[in-house]
Amino acid sequence: METFLQVVANGLMLGGLFAIISIGLTLIFGIIKVVNFAHGEFLMAGMFLTYLITTQLGLHPYASVVVVAPALFVLGAATQKLLIQPLLSARDDHVQIFATVGLSTAMINLALLIFGADIANTPSSGLRSSIQLGPVRILEGQLYILICAALLVVGLEFFLRRTQTGRAIRAVAQNRAAAQLMGINVNWIYVLSFGIGAACVGLASSLVAPLYPTSSTIGTYFVLTAFVVVVLGGLGSIPGAFVGAIIIGLLDSLAGFYIGSDLREAVVFGVFLVILILKPSGLFGTRLKLSHIS
Repeated sequence: METFLQVVANGLMLGGLFAIISIGLTLIFGIIKVVNFAHGEFLMAGMFLTYLITTQLGLHPYASVVVVAPALFVLGAATQKLLIQPLLSARDDHVQIFATVGLSTAMINLALLIFGADIANTPSSGLRSSIQLGPVRILEGQLYILICAALLVVGLEFFLRRTQTGRAIRAVAQNRAAAQLMGINVNWIYVLSFGIGAACVGLASSLVAPLYPTSSTIGTYFVLTAFVVVVLGGLGSIPGAFVGAIIIGLLDSLAGFYIGSDLREAVVFGVFLVILILKPSGLFGTRLKLSHIS
């Protein structure tokens, strides 16, 4: 029984990691209807920035979030304003996808140019030490990630539903034309939303960097699972992204232990496909038009 509880605990911690990375991605898609294929590279940039702040200034990795999150907000807002916005009127939605793929490639090569192919290890500051919670042991940093992911979901939901700006964002997400008729500056909302989504990735960067080595391709390691989480939870649903991440984390952990580490991805993606066949819109999503996900 203790072994099973330990495996479940590991799955929950892994789910928290997937969630903190996926929330920004689902926020951007839910509002702007653009799939950001540079999402993993935003995470990579934030992790490198965390590494630099921690090693050069001697700060705790979590303290770097006061710089990393605003920096990623600026990067996201600039990406929307300068790269995505001019392409929103394009007849083919694939142009926007190709643009983010190009940005992803450019960011990877820029990281290689600046940092080289070496791996950067952010000081853990004790976050890799394990703590005992009843019959299970978990990494301290993983517990903080899970807590922050849950708080981020609650905070974003409160912001979107209880503030004037949040209501404007929801209005634009539901019907852009109607929002414009009500006097909402849609282009500004898009820039703000992309910036907030990128800032969420900045928060994730500061939380993840102490636990994982940073390299120019670290984003690729996480981004595929992030896309699975977003689709499983329901495209554009922030609570759905959290629940989907927990499900994927539990499946990964249970399958890796009871079936075999070499088959856990097959199990995860197999269950993922079954859920989508039964509910194509995802667990918390509504049925979307094909043009919204192409």
